[in-house]
Amino acid sequence: MEESVEDPFSNLPDEILRCIVCFLPKESALESSLISTRWRDLWNQVLVKHGSTQDITPAVAGFLSRFEELDPLKHPRKLQFHFSLDTALFASIATNGKLLLDFPGGDKHLENKYEMQFKLNKHHTITHHTFLVKTLYLKSVRDFTSEVASSIVSNLDHLEKLVIVECTGLRSLCVESASKLQKLTILDCMELKSVHLRTSKLKTFTYRGPLPWIWPESHFNLSHAVLDFRHGPISGDFKPQDFNETLLTIKNSEALTLCQWTFQALIWPSISPGGNFIFYRIRELWWIHNHKDENSVDTLVSLLKLCPALEQLFMTTDPTCYSEPGSISSLSQSTKHRKLEHLKRIKFTGYANRVDEISVVKKLIELVKGEPPKIETSEGNWLDLVCNKESKMI
Repeated sequence: MEESVEDPFSNLPDEILRCIVCFLPKESALESSLISTRWRDLWNQVLVKHGSTQDITPAVAGFLSRFEELDPLKHPRKLQFHFSLDTALFASIATNGKLLLDFPGGDKHLENKYEMQFKLNKHHTITHHTFLVKTLYLKSVRDFTSEVASSIVSNLDHLEKLVIVECTGLRSLCVESASKLQKLTILDCMELKSVHLRTSKLKTFTYRGPLPWIWPESHFNLSHAVLDFRHGPISGDFKPQDFNETLLTIKNSEALTLCQWTFQALIWPSISPGGNFIFYRIRELWWIHNHKDENSVDTLVSLLKLCPALEQLFMTTDPTCYSEPGSISSLSQSTKHRKLEHLKRIKFTGYANRVDEISVVKKLIELVKGEPPKIETSEGNWLDLVCNKESKMI
């Protein structure tokens, strides 16, 4: 019988294993968690603490200050801080300056509304060994933890990317950053009514949820903007002029995600009188619409005529997407006709059948000058455009 090979590390204490990891390159150190359950347990160790809500901020500060990126197993990279019978904060450190803060809460707090204000990059005094957080994922903040979250975030002087997810009850958000913050993402905060941005260096803004009142106070140009307002407006009294400041920030974007109703109801009424508005720099356009709306293609055509540099078009149809009532049949005829000379790819997502996709293609291809683009269907197949502009599957 063949003798089993003994693992030379099996009898080593945890302290020695931690020392071994600290001498490995980052990628190799992370791969050590795949060796065995013993190694995986070293990476998954959790620092558990208890206290009140007033103790959360210093607990997180201490957790960050003790962590050493070159010696990632010397102190746990996960913190679980219990501050009530059924509520805890979960903190986790990842590579490249990433931090996750998750504040799960009980149903009894869901009805309370609150606001948050983050004032970043105020040059607080920090210790030399503090872990520098460049990306923060902030999840499930509730009213009773909102002040704690604001305190923690406002003390992260090197924050470049902020992601806010599923904060039930959040009604108002103000983000102020003089220099470092470049990316802001807000996802599924379904009761958020107003977003105040004092962020002169912001380059990427991603929003998914009902359209709130957005006030970009400082002038800045976004290079990437995701405005996924498929749930419609949070309030029924939005006017086109209420969206003008946001329109100015996305005018020079290179990548833009936009819903049909947003262009139809909020953008077009503001730009149509003069007729000189152009999205000069857009290379990628992600279009979200309700295909049941018979005017959806005409609306898209009108937008495409404003995007002369477009290279890639991604079309998503969502039957639940909010649709603005009213007819815009004259929209495409009112727009100056510009050919798309750089369009290389069109991709469909969510279409129920190929007939719908082909009917859309026939209208779009009339805008293309030169070689026809590659067209990918919702099923992952490709449409081949022949000279007579009919389509067939390949």
